[in-house]
Amino acid sequence: MAGRFAPRTARDTARAALPHQAAAPARRTAPAAPEGPPLTREWTPPGPLDLRLVLGPLRRGPADPTFRMVADGTFWRATRTPEGPGTLRLAARGERIEAAAWGPGADWLLAGVPALLGADDAPEAFVPRHRLLALTRHRRPGLRLLRTGLVMESLIPSVLEQKVTTDEAYRAWRHLVRRFGTPAPGPTAELGLHVMPDPRGWAMIPSWEWHRANVDAKRSSTILRAVRVARRLEEAATMDLPEALTRLQLIPGIGPWTSAETLQRSNGAPDAVTVGDLHLPGIVGHALADNRDADDEEMLALLTPYEGQRHRATRLILLSGRTPERRAPRMTPGNIVNL
Repeated sequence: MAGRFAPRTARDTARAALPHQAAAPARRTAPAAPEGPPLTREWTPPGPLDLRLVLGPLRRGPADPTFRMVADGTFWRATRTPEGPGTLRLAARGERIEAAAWGPGADWLLAGVPALLGADDAPEAFVPRHRLLALTRHRRPGLRLLRTGLVMESLIPSVLEQKVTTDEAYRAWRHLVRRFGTPAPGPTAELGLHVMPDPRGWAMIPSWEWHRANVDAKRSSTILRAVRVARRLEEAATMDLPEALTRLQLIPGIGPWTSAETLQRSNGAPDAVTVGDLHLPGIVGHALADNRDADDEEMLALLTPYEGQRHRATRLILLSGRTPERRAPRMTPGNIVNL
């Protein structure tokens, strides 16, 4: 698999992924030492912005070691940038967004704040064809689709979520990041923030640790295949959606569900609709056609009027609260010891 790809540096990938960065330098208030004063910047969004709605898709469970929302309304994000580990703190102050960052990746993170918070998104392109979606959009004017410019940080937890309950996937993510990641730069000790491993770190995880995290061989093997060509997968962040989907799905074990879930976050792709999901077709069918038994084919048919904006349409449906009542028991968590 690795032989299909020519090598490319992580720095080159980052600069290609976020071409706007050169126009938005960070204001340096102090050296970006991991434990020293942060770099800071302010940014004014082009319209209403709800940080909780925008950043919510990055949170992998209530105890995600890479993401925190604290009581004072600030959001903390620890990630591995092409320049190294970094921690980003975001807070809304009236119409402005205040950002601070620590670590080797601080400049990269601050330069990417506008894209992260949906500056490249075009919510006005969405034309609601259903009253439910029109009302939800009106009630949620601060919804914008984020764009991280980072593929692997969304791809790996999406692989962990394949064919298991969300609780199982979240536990696996917590265990692996805390065990093999690194403490996040900056004043994050009380928050317990960690940065996920780099590709080599993922590749070095022993088989028994995947087992301890309750990750079966199929998912762990998919992750190991992906990290071997991580640099080329990161290039998908600059591609149009069809090409990006194709690039990710070159890896055995990465299909339409996983690639869509990844590109929704890394690329801010408004049309990356999730197919193959256990619940989403029934939710869309219930909301748009009062059919909770809809399958992927019917879901896509119902979303046809929103071609180009189907991911945004499903986000609005999920935010509307119009979801069918559960009528079957929850999926029973598995245990790979017994498989």
